[in-house]
Amino acid sequence: MKNKVIDLYRKMYLIRKVEDVIIENYYDDEMKTPMHMSRGSEAIAVGVSCELENRGQYFSTYRSHAPYFSSGGDINKFFAEMYGKKEGQYGGRAGSMHISSPETGHLSSSAIVASNIPVAVGAAWANKMQNNKKIVVVFFGDGATDEGSFWESINMSCLWKLPIIFVCEDNRLAVNTPSKIRQGYDNINDIVGGFNIISFCEKGIDPYAVSTITSKCIYHIDNYQKPIFLRLEYYRYLEHVGVNSDINESYRQMDAWNASENNDPIINFRKKVINLGVDVEHIESHISKLIYAALEYAKKGKFSDTTELYKDVFCG
Repeated sequence: MKNKVIDLYRKMYLIRKVEDVIIENYYDDEMKTPMHMSRGSEAIAVGVSCELENRGQYFSTYRSHAPYFSSGGDINKFFAEMYGKKEGQYGGRAGSMHISSPETGHLSSSAIVASNIPVAVGAAWANKMQNNKKIVVVFFGDGATDEGSFWESINMSCLWKLPIIFVCEDNRLAVNTPSKIRQGYDNINDIVGGFNIISFCEKGIDPYAVSTITSKCIYHIDNYQKPIFLRLEYYRYLEHVGVNSDINESYRQMDAWNASENNDPIINFRKKVINLGVDVEHIESHISKLIYAALEYAKKGKFSDTTELYKDVFCG
């Protein structure tokens, strides 16, 4: 258990510190990509991915940093991508919103709301046909559940009994519109439960708790051939897009949650790691050195030739 807890904290702290460094440097205006930060949701991607290991295939939204690093994405390639350099994951073409790491299982991220959900269903269908035991995880916000493609994907995954986990990262906001203004029901789990799917709802703050519920999801997929809907609640600490806080904005006053330390996955889990007698500061110092080295690597990199814009792009 101790080693698992340490590994969970390492990955969460990496994600948080990477975003801290982005915030520190963003207004130098050398990173020309919009930022949708993962601050507050680190425990979700980390907790889910630790149970799946090599079985996982991940699809995410534009809020891609946590899925990228939780699946094992490279720090140097990440920062080079943020700076638009050819050493980046995609030579500077993807930026923050479209970065992924197929070699480590993070197959795709997309800036269009709910667009990756049917793509993930297709991947799950392919996995079932190949009988390769892979499990697809698709991350999306609660705003994506307002889209028809979400419900169509739920329906088809149930019909075909696909090995897929739909992870709804529920911050109760679609940009800045609360759920109760957008949705004509109180609990989406009750609605989804009408399908032939296993449905869970938990707080997405403790990565160990998230990993435990993910283990149950894997069990149901392996033994009952049923897809999973997993709603994990968390607090989005920064604005929808950007590196600033929006906690004092008027729409935040409608949120039952608050910005206290009680909902911060890093602060809470750090205490648990310390209670195990672990030298947390040593872990954090080591990770910070890697991140700042990656930052310098990115700044010293070269820009891609403009012809790279058309690489891997299909023009009909």
